[in-house]
Amino acid sequence: MAKKPVPSARKRPGLVARLRGNFLTGLVIVLPVALTIWMIWAFVGFVDNSVLPLVPDAYKPSSEWRGFGVIVFLVFTSIVGAMTKGIFGKQLLKYIESLVDRMPIVRTIYNGVKQIVETVLNQSNSSFEKACMVEYPRRGIWAIAFVSTSTKGEVLAKSGEDEMMSIFLPTTPNPTSGFLLFVPKQDVVILDMDVEAAAKLVISAGLVMPPTKEEIAAGKMKAKVVAAK
Repeated sequence: MAKKPVPSARKRPGLVARLRGNFLTGLVIVLPVALTIWMIWAFVGFVDNSVLPLVPDAYKPSSEWRGFGVIVFLVFTSIVGAMTKGIFGKQLLKYIESLVDRMPIVRTIYNGVKQIVETVLNQSNSSFEKACMVEYPRRGIWAIAFVSTSTKGEVLAKSGEDEMMSIFLPTTPNPTSGFLLFVPKQDVVILDMDVEAAAKLVISAGLVMPPTKEEIAAGKMKAKVVAAK
């Protein structure tokens, strides 16, 4: 009668392997926090270096106070915003913009920057409606994209299509750059995942896959069962 093989004991990872695992786990937690703090610190320093030279010496803090330039910038911007709400401020702004429109190169830069800022700050225009999939760069290859609006005007009229959708196709891992596509509505596949989950999928290059509706429902049901116990 053949002897049953004795199951081998599971080998415990060595000290180096455990240290490496702990380091990688900690790195996932510490690195995003450290980078966020560093970016905020660098941005505050950039604003200080740009604003403080414009502040008269009598109003500058006696010692180096990081963030003072940010406060000055916020106060100054708020005052300008309050002034432009009045009749005098609106007329002055129109006069300044009329002067800018007479300068060929300056006019192009100013109008472009103004349009970008207005689009970013206007929540109703800057927020994407839904996440979707489109076949890009050819049939059979799918890419994650975001629905901006329904296409209207000359683009729709000259496309020969009944309905089209304006799609923003982001690049990976930097979703702030991408391509504007006008796609027939029947060629756009709307996803159940929200825009934030789709953005994480793009930024992570497909490593962070959002759960499906079934997985979310199963997780909620499991949580209710655990809570009931």
